[in-house]
Amino acid sequence: MSYSEDLRSAALSFHRSPRPGKLEIQPTKPLANQRDLALAYSPGVAAACEEIVADPAEAATLTGRANLVAVVSNGTAVLGLGNIGPLASKPVMEGKAILFKKFAGIDVFDIEIAADTIERVVETVAALEPTFGGINLEDIKGPECFEIEERLKGRMKIPVFHDDQHGTAIIVAAAVSNALMLNGKALAEVKIVASGAGAAAIACLNLLVSMGAQRKNIWVCDIDGVVYEGRDTLMDKWKAAYAQKTDKRKLAEVISGADVFLGVSAGGVLTPEMVAQMADRPLVLALANPVPEIMPEEARKARPDAMICTGRSDFPNQVNNVLCFPFIFRGALDVGATAINEEMKLAAVDAIARLAREPPLDAAIRFDSETQGFGPGSLIPGPFDPRLILRIAPAVAKAAMASGVATRPITNFDEYHARLERFAFRSGLVMKPVFAEAKKQPFRVIYAEGEDMRVLQATQQVLEEQLARPILVGRPSVVETRIRRLGLAIKAGRDFDLVNPEDDPRYRSYVQSYIDVAGRHGATPDVARTTIRTNATVIAALAVVRGEADAMLCGVEGSYMRHLRHIREIIGYLPETSDFAALSLMITGKGAYFIADTQVRPNPSAEELADIAGQAAVHVQRFNIKPKIAFVSHSDFGSYDTESARKARRATEIFITRHPDIEADGEMQGDTALSESARQLILPHSRLTGVANVLILPNLDAANAAYQMIKVLGNGLLVGPILIGPARPAHILTPSVTARGILNMTAIAVVEAQERAGRI
Repeated sequence: MSYSEDLRSAALSFHRSPRPGKLEIQPTKPLANQRDLALAYSPGVAAACEEIVADPAEAATLTGRANLVAVVSNGTAVLGLGNIGPLASKPVMEGKAILFKKFAGIDVFDIEIAADTIERVVETVAALEPTFGGINLEDIKGPECFEIEERLKGRMKIPVFHDDQHGTAIIVAAAVSNALMLNGKALAEVKIVASGAGAAAIACLNLLVSMGAQRKNIWVCDIDGVVYEGRDTLMDKWKAAYAQKTDKRKLAEVISGADVFLGVSAGGVLTPEMVAQMADRPLVLALANPVPEIMPEEARKARPDAMICTGRSDFPNQVNNVLCFPFIFRGALDVGATAINEEMKLAAVDAIARLAREPPLDAAIRFDSETQGFGPGSLIPGPFDPRLILRIAPAVAKAAMASGVATRPITNFDEYHARLERFAFRSGLVMKPVFAEAKKQPFRVIYAEGEDMRVLQATQQVLEEQLARPILVGRPSVVETRIRRLGLAIKAGRDFDLVNPEDDPRYRSYVQSYIDVAGRHGATPDVARTTIRTNATVIAALAVVRGEADAMLCGVEGSYMRHLRHIREIIGYLPETSDFAALSLMITGKGAYFIADTQVRPNPSAEELADIAGQAAVHVQRFNIKPKIAFVSHSDFGSYDTESARKARRATEIFITRHPDIEADGEMQGDTALSESARQLILPHSRLTGVANVLILPNLDAANAAYQMIKVLGNGLLVGPILIGPARPAHILTPSVTARGILNMTAIAVVEAQERAGRI
């Protein structure tokens, strides 16, 4: 595969540290005392065993089987690596496992089997049925994969799904459906030309046929050319189903007049001249990775009216299996489906296609310049649209019930939808929309503590992710020495700019700039000259004010309030903002939660709390998260009449008046904010639905204490603090921040800078 040596080194380090691999097993029940042990194991476990003997369906209520999937591979067709064997395929299968967990809350065991014949694979996998609620076959070469899946589906009474085939097919079918809707063509009439005849290609064509495409209109080419009647090389029964009676032998001979090109083959096989011969408003699905069959810009130049999909994340319309496989299994498992049948796949196609036609999320419209709604550039949803699980899983569940394969039908889909919402914003996915937006227009970010090793590590990651143009404040000799010590590949001048506080040609102008902005805050000429030589935060803030950087990060060293003082005097406040506040993001296994104000205001008034909540909502929307705000107190809707409770109550009233379109309520206790069922018992008609994700606490003591305790006990990812209120993007980190934390805050700072630039 094609990747840089830097990325290779980083990937190996990622897999090795802090512990090998990407998975671990966590208990779901307490084991705190002898009684817990007696219930979990002997003798209590016998009761559960006896129930399952009496009724095998009880396994779904007494064990984790109903939420457990096996990702199974023999390593014969791994990614772009080929037949590397089962052991070497394990990192890929672990990766697939964490996608199931992160996107849909499904537990997975990855199982790599030393089985290189159809019979051995089938026997091995079939024997796993008592353990799992579903089987996801992965990276098994064709054409054997067709027969393996076919036999397993015939033998097993749980879903068996070969994602390489059907995942790709479902996304492709959704794209085709929407493209034909836009260009007014009927699937039964269009000409489809496929390059590639492996598992994915054949599955795509089979699904399109089940939707109405005509086999007589489908032309398939592989490495040997056109698949035609009578061909005896590289043929199998699945490929033969698409053989045409023709004397044409090459892709170039059959592409003329094609409405759809389906490329699941190799880079560069489709030329601009071929695209020019296609029908009007063609759909080009160039899905080879990392190099598509034709690059989008080449296809568009040849045919400006073409609609284009690729398998790459750096182009619109990415055909990505993660769009569907976690959610298909989610729906199938939740109804105890005995199979994933054609009806369920078609339901997934329809749900994905319909979601692409829905208006984009408000946050996506505001912060994603390419989110223009349904059209040629948006045929399929983005892979991180949080609504995917809310659309696909219920559609698949309903199709399973309607087609008779559901053993545990859902009786209340409103309750089911509410349950699914908790999966919409899972850990590592929360930052994805921000990263995607930052990459579109990387801005200049200056790091005050440019000599810090964490900053240097983050700088390399920022460059690999193409998030920003870094500027470091630091002494060249120190920076260079530490880069060598860390084994990094970055270099000053080439990869990042360096501001040397000991010898920078802009020294005199920086001194004058500092006097201009801070002269009334005690910055005399002598103080200014010394400060510009010694205070990196001042240098970074001045660079932002002078327009030499677009955003700044500081705080890796030193006290928060010292950094805040310099930002206050140099950068100042946004209009109509009286003071700063800090918003801390805690990403846990149960979701993402924002807490304010964790760093700045000791005892804000009700008006100030409402201001903080309003500005916090703007930041939350950058994550494509709909803010649900709770004003937290020791009081539950009037249960106490203290000054603190009255303040939270008043802040709620002010906020709702100012922002009637944002869900918010208070005053309420923390558990009431995080549990809709608890809230319903106290106030059934609360303005807040579901789980609050923005917690506005009454004072600094409460907010900081909550933040610090969750940080230690919650085992989540911390992002921030995000500084609310500066006139230009500026954020103060904390000394405990990691390189990953700096990377996350860089993306946030860049997106904020993009928004500010858009307002000018």
